Amino acid sequence: MSASNELEKGATAYALDAVRLDKQGQKGRAITLYQKAIESLLQLVQLYPEYGLNKVYVQRAIAYQERIKALQGAVSSSEMNEASNNDSGGGGGATMDGNGNGGSGKPNEELVMKEKPKVSWAEVVGLDTAKKAVKEAIVYPVQRPDLFPLGWPRGILLFGPPGCGKTLLAAAVATEIDANFYSIDAASIMSKWLGEAEQNVAKLFNSARKSATDGKPAIVFVDELDSLMGNHSNEVGGEIRVKNQFLKEMDGIVDKGKALHVYVIGATNKPWDLDWAFIRRFQKRILVPLADHATRLNMLRLYSSNLQIDKDVDLRELARLAEGFSGSDIRDVCQSAQLSLIGEFFESGQAMDKEAKPRALTMADFRQIFEERKPSVSLDMLSQYNRWFEAFKAL
Repeated sequence: MSASNELEKGATAYALDAVRLDKQGQKGRAITLYQKAIESLLQLVQLYPEYGLNKVYVQRAIAYQERIKALQGAVSSSEMNEASNNDSGGGGGATMDGNGNGGSGKPNEELVMKEKPKVSWAEVVGLDTAKKAVKEAIVYPVQRPDLFPLGWPRGILLFGPPGCGKTLLAAAVATEIDANFYSIDAASIMSKWLGEAEQNVAKLFNSARKSATDGKPAIVFVDELDSLMGNHSNEVGGEIRVKNQFLKEMDGIVDKGKALHVYVIGATNKPWDLDWAFIRRFQKRILVPLADHATRLNMLRLYSSNLQIDKDVDLRELARLAEGFSGSDIRDVCQSAQLSLIGEFFESGQAMDKEAKPRALTMADFRQIFEERKPSVSLDMLSQYNRWFEAFKAL
């Protein structure tokens, strides 16, 4: 067993026993084991300083430390001495959650969004190619499954620069087919249930399959897919087990006599970091690109619709100035122009008059913002996306 696996297994064992003793009221011994779990986690972080899940381990250590503080006030010194002399390790059972309670409950209940994403296709400005591909893969099979004798894709990968609408697109299709929407990321899978992450993946997919069996489509949306399913040089046992479980579950939702409407939509800004095994399982690989001029113009119309703008504001010219800007960049430009205007309004002292209103935004206001902001996506990044798309595209 490698040092990383041993430390991870040790931390899990200490945490399991600490929770068990905590529930039994043996606070002194629980504190000792929480401390040992913390030590193992911090050793793991020090041993692999560049490991992707170090943030998760630090969060767990902090949670255990908070539990220790909560217990210390009620523990006598004699009980603490007894705990030190009767320390035990290993064991099984529930893992620790953020409140010092067992984590063997139902993590999938926290992963499924309680409120449906209220995003319509109209709110996804542009992205016609991506929308068409997603409709063909998800919407049409849900509406007329009888027209797909060979089945339909279950894995859809959305990749491209940050802020271009990948999450928005996933939310819109969930709204369109009235699906249960399970939104997860690496932290939600790994951090709260140390040692049981792969079981949580299984529970998540079981819940999604049950939803589909009951007649309601299910979408498992994995944001920042590369952090959970990427190639990492310093992987430890927990991450490897989660990846293998995810591969198994994705294979399990492919047609095997049942036409269940369970879909996995992955979103990533770094498709080149994905494990090869996962790339193959996403039958649709769709580039979500930067907006063209027409799309930028429509975005500016959308974002400025709630603002008071002067008649001298030329949205077409602003769309030209916004070349290379992502959708979120363009929204930030409009927001920054409004914030600057409101700041000027308050500094003038007029805001104290409840009847007073700020002036309208002018072309000069927007130009000033464009001079102060640069696109969040570089030309080198765009070249990388285009090269990867040419190598792996599957629309």
